[in-house]
Amino acid sequence: MNLRINRRSIVALLVVLAFPAAAFAQVKVIISGGFTAAYRELLPEFEKTSGVTVTTTSGGSVGNGPNTIGAQVRRGVPADVIILAREGLKDLISEGRTVPGSDVDLARSVIGVIVRAGAPKPDITTVDALKQTLLRAKSVAMSSSTSGVYLTTVLFPRLGIANEMKDKITTNGAAAVGRGEAELGLQQVSEVLPVPGVDYVGTIPEAVQYVTTYAAAVVKESTEIDASKKLITFLSSEHARAAITKSGMEPSRAK
Repeated sequence: MNLRINRRSIVALLVVLAFPAAAFAQVKVIISGGFTAAYRELLPEFEKTSGVTVTTTSGGSVGNGPNTIGAQVRRGVPADVIILAREGLKDLISEGRTVPGSDVDLARSVIGVIVRAGAPKPDITTVDALKQTLLRAKSVAMSSSTSGVYLTTVLFPRLGIANEMKDKITTNGAAAVGRGEAELGLQQVSEVLPVPGVDYVGTIPEAVQYVTTYAAAVVKESTEIDASKKLITFLSSEHARAAITKSGMEPSRAK
């Protein structure tokens, strides 16, 4: 009989013995695109070390569509943890739809530019250069959520090119660039880096940059509050910083 015991099996057993409730907990997460890359990298380790099973669905941070995280929570879609931009989370907090004090900032993200792989990289080093690049582009892809709202309602009007951009915008996401459906893509860096078939150009100038803070909170109707808080603690820990940075975001500083 083989008496060798796998070290991971021992760790898993100790987790079950120490935290029997957590070991059988099932946490439902709804997450927006900006934090997804880091989350996907970190989740397997959390599940392995905590014994908590996590199921994940997605939604937009802001907007009026039925699939935004806010819309899903308001109509009662089962969820324990939500991860989204602060802009969307603050409304849910004010409506009393989260556990008070459970919200935690996870990371900060900025807007970057992509082109199709092999295409010339345009000049976006100054505000005027970015403006000229946008005017020359035949088509521009972006998100319909946080960064896209900023671009269409704030940046383009500020640059005086709102009318010129109107007919060349697609809000199906910057991944359209990789599919050959758009010439230029502007979206959160963490969302464009994983897109296949594109080259990353860089971030838009700081003078017109928009910083999005992604945060997590426990939904008030959650039946797994303790396990949900464990997940948020893990995602906001020092251990998560490398994955967050790798995804193109800046980890939020612990309070």
